[in-house]
Amino acid sequence: MKIPFTKMQGQGNDFVVFDGVRQRVELTPERVRAIADRHFGIGCDQVLVVEPPAAAGNDFRYRIYNADGGEVEQCGNGARCFARFVLDQGLTQKREIRVETAAGVISPKVETSGQVTVDMGAPRFDPREVPFLAGEPALVYPLTVAGMTVEVSVLSMGNPHAVQVVEDVDRAPVATQGPLIERHPAFPNRVNAGYMQLVSRSRIALRVWERGAGETLACGTGACAAVAAGIRRGLLEHEVRVATRGGELTIRWPGDDRPVMMTGDAVRVFDGEIDI
Repeated sequence: MKIPFTKMQGQGNDFVVFDGVRQRVELTPERVRAIADRHFGIGCDQVLVVEPPAAAGNDFRYRIYNADGGEVEQCGNGARCFARFVLDQGLTQKREIRVETAAGVISPKVETSGQVTVDMGAPRFDPREVPFLAGEPALVYPLTVAGMTVEVSVLSMGNPHAVQVVEDVDRAPVATQGPLIERHPAFPNRVNAGYMQLVSRSRIALRVWERGAGETLACGTGACAAVAAGIRRGLLEHEVRVATRGGELTIRWPGDDRPVMMTGDAVRVFDGEIDI
């Protein structure tokens, strides 16, 4: 059965998006892996599915599958592409929508500039909510990886993150250490491993090894997590430009229990059909 899709990207983090409102979309881990394959499929970091909401008052439901076929709770760059997709496809006339995710309701807004701002909710630092097998909440935790101890800030942005500060993000051991942190036994649901270089109090450079996808050109929730961790540690101002390998994001967090706001691009690359 051939079904239409749209290929999209936000700061180089790329997605295959399916309309599950006007057609039936049945995905299995095997089908997701085939779609995401960059040689034999379409190629993407994540597959996104738009569905009708479960609760009155919300506009859509948002399902996210990593390239390895696993379904996950949240994806910030994908949320921006989701908002652009439903507007461009005529599924809504609203520029600001309420979207159900496995991590809760988010509210993306398509700006007049074409960029998209997403209310990503408040960061959660309680280890039990990540989940992270640690003792009492702390600003940083020691984590032993391959015989070395690194210091990480641990938090949830609807999905789990472990962020460490590095001197030079280009030389950070993302490809070698990242997979070990992702599957560290202290993280029962695995974790996204972030590497943050402090350029100034209002600018950072960031690389992220994403759970189930490997290193991507950008990670929206990873950018939110890095900035929130940096603000909480007193290292950053409340509005920060985040330079990723795929482009720049703007992250704002007033602190406390208030939401993190993320602004960035959401770009349609091409449309097509695939037989799944």
